[in-house]
Parts: sequence; structure tokens; C-alpha cells
Amino acid sequence: MEPASAASAGETWPGWVLVMAAVLVSGLLLAGPALRRRYPVAWWLLCGFPAVAFRVVQTWRPLMAGCGLAVSRRPALTVVSGLVGKGASPPQPRVPRRGLIRPTSGGFVLLVRSLPGQVPQDFVKAAPAMAESWQVHAVRVTSWTPGVVRIVASVADPLADPRVPKQRGPGHLLRVTVGVLETGAAWVVDLRRVPHWLIVGATRSGKSTLINALVAGLAPQPVALVGIDCKGGMELSLYEPRLSALATNREQAVRLLAALVDLTLDRMTLCRAARVRNIWGLTDKERPVPVVVIVDEIAELFLVANRSEKDEAHAASTALIRLAQLGAALGVFLVVAGQRVGSDLGPGVTALRAQLGGRVCHRVADPGTAEMALGDLNPDALKAAQGIFPEQAGTAVLASGDGWERARSHLITEAEAEAVAAEYVHLTPVLSELHVEP
Repeated sequence: MEPASAASAGETWPGWVLVMAAVLVSGLLLAGPALRRRYPVAWWLLCGFPAVAFRVVQTWRPLMAGCGLAVSRRPALTVVSGLVGKGASPPQPRVPRRGLIRPTSGGFVLLVRSLPGQVPQDFVKAAPAMAESWQVHAVRVTSWTPGVVRIVASVADPLADPRVPKQRGPGHLLRVTVGVLETGAAWVVDLRRVPHWLIVGATRSGKSTLINALVAGLAPQPVALVGIDCKGGMELSLYEPRLSALATNREQAVRLLAALVDLTLDRMTLCRAARVRNIWGLTDKERPVPVVVIVDEIAELFLVANRSEKDEAHAASTALIRLAQLGAALGVFLVVAGQRVGSDLGPGVTALRAQLGGRVCHRVADPGTAEMALGDLNPDALKAAQGIFPEQAGTAVLASGDGWERARSHLITEAEAEAVAAEYVHLTPVLSELHVEP
């Protein structure tokens, strides 16, 4: 009886597996719309990704051949009417070798080893065909290592409705989530990793919204915020309760920047006495508070009408360049913003730009500003920034030495940023050395 029972159990086991699989698939199909709406990441990992990954595997060889990325195994072989030799099937062409398809929160990523003679630009040209064949929103191709390209696919446009998780507590020091990347990942500004940033954008392009998000993220942290707004403080005065200092005209800005340079030199002396290379090597009690300097509308600092203004502009330019050169190790970070940034503002702007490793370019009114922001880092990033339309407010191209991404800042209204600044006014450090007389 026992062998018969074992045989019976063996026969029914596959049936139960099929039934359970059918029930699971049916449940996912019925609950799919609600799951996708409420838990988009879970829906993608459970339902969307397996289907798209299967599509990629099935279409890989014909797609590579159709895009001209396949190479014949016998280049000298002539194929006539689909016949080779005595009716033998033609040999399959060689295609670039595909790596493991790995899911992300809103798409997938895979590495591809190119064939001899192929360059990353060949795959960049094939990106639209990949997106169409795989039925995804967009495909981006970047160089990974010599001979290997990285393909990143986005199933939907995450920039259409950016969803950024709310931060709980102060989070990591000098690290702020300000929006979402085109890949679906969070857009994080980490001043410890990239200490100085240039943000450009025309009116209503999203530049002020990004600054709002940055201030709202830094306000709960033990840092000093310093503002320079030469348009009478119309922008940054909203956060004045949380600012340790605020300059509202160029004369005040020059004095404040000079005080910041002196503060930086004092910190240099402190580090030298403690025999450390930066303030992060000091103990918690010895370490001075980090200072984030936000400069709104940089052109107002550099535009000159007479000799006295020229001297002030030169002094401001020199101080900003010194802060950018020395500040990262000494806990002073720059966020420089403007509607227009060009070489016509003087050589000081170009010298300062070279020290600002992080760049964010929203829609701009003139191509020179986009060129100044991104041209020296990545030509592809420049083309992407020039393709931002007026209705895509908040959308930007961000670039650094690590590469470039399309992103969109999370909507933080001026009222919300002002409320956050007022909520954390008790965290405002008092830096008497930065006091600016009206």
C-alpha cells in the first residue's frame, strides 16, 4: 500500500502546483489595478518586471540585428534567398552579450558587453528602438567601463508625478532628498559628497522650488544657513528666522563674504593645531557647525555700472572663489543660483563655475547659461537640458563628475518652506562673526 500511496502523491503534486499557480495569477490579475495604484513598486516587482524581462529576453537578438548591432559570424559568406551551401540554415549573427536584468523601483538596469568595433554611441542611437520594442517609457544608455555599456529603462515617467518619501527626523547630516530622478530613485543632494552646487533656471522653471526643498531639508539639521539675496531679500527673506545671516544688497554681501572667508581661515588654524586635515577629523565637541551659503541670483553680484561697483563685484567674486576652494574641508558649502550665468558677467564667473562640482540646469532663456552650467561636464547633458519645455516646470538636468541625470524637484511651496524655517528657528546657530550691519 505504501508504494501505491507514494505514487498517488507524486501524481497529484504537479496538479496542486498548477492550481496554486493559477490562483496566484488570478489574484494578481484581479488585484492588479488597485495594487498598481496604491503600491506601484510592489506591483512592478510582482507583475510588471517579470513580463518586461521576458520581453527583453525574447526580443534581444532580433532587436540587436534590426539596430545594426549584430555582426555576421562569417563576414565573407554570401547568403542567397536564405540558403547557404546545400540548403543549410544561415549561421546566427553574433550579438552583444547581455548581462543579468536587475529590477529597480521603476524599471530595470542591465550591462551589455559590446562587440569589437562598437562604441557606446551605437547603443545610444538604438535607445528609442529598445524602448519601443520593450514597451517602456524611456531607455538611457551610458558608458560603464571600456567595452561595457549600461542600459537603464524606465517603465513610466517618474517625473510626471514625483513621489518623494517624507523625511523622518533630521536624517543624515548635509544630505537632503529634494525630488526624484528619471530612474525613479530619490534625488539626493549630499553636500558631504558634492560640496558646491550651481543651480540655473529661468523664471518659473523650478529653480526656487528646488531651493525651497533644499532649505526645508536642511532646516531640521544642526547646520548654519547663510543667505545672500541682492534683490532686496525678496526670495531668501522667507527663511530669515532660520538664517544665521542674510545680506540683501551687494555692499552687505561683500562684507558677509569677507567674514565667511575669515571664518574659514580660523577653522583652518583650528584643524592645523589639532593635526587633522578637515573639520570631520575633530571631535564632536571641537567641530564647528557646518555652514551652507545660499546665493540667489548670482548675476546681481557681478553686474557693474561704475568703478565702485566693479571693485565690489571683484571683491565678491574673489571671496566666493576662495570659499569654493577652501570650504569643503572646513565645513563651508556653496549653493549658487541664478536665472542667467554667462561669461559676459566677467572672468570671475568662469573661475567660480570651475569650483562648483554639482550642476543643476532647469529650462533657461538663453543657450549660453546652459552651456556655462553643463557644457564643460557632458555634451549629452547639455542637449537634454536644451530639450526641457516650458510646461515641464521643476524638471532639470543635474550633472557632476559622476555623470548626469534628468530629475524633478519635489513641490515645496514658499509657504511650506517658510513654515519649516519657523518651526526649526530654535536650531539656528548664532555666529556673531557673521553679523552684517544694515
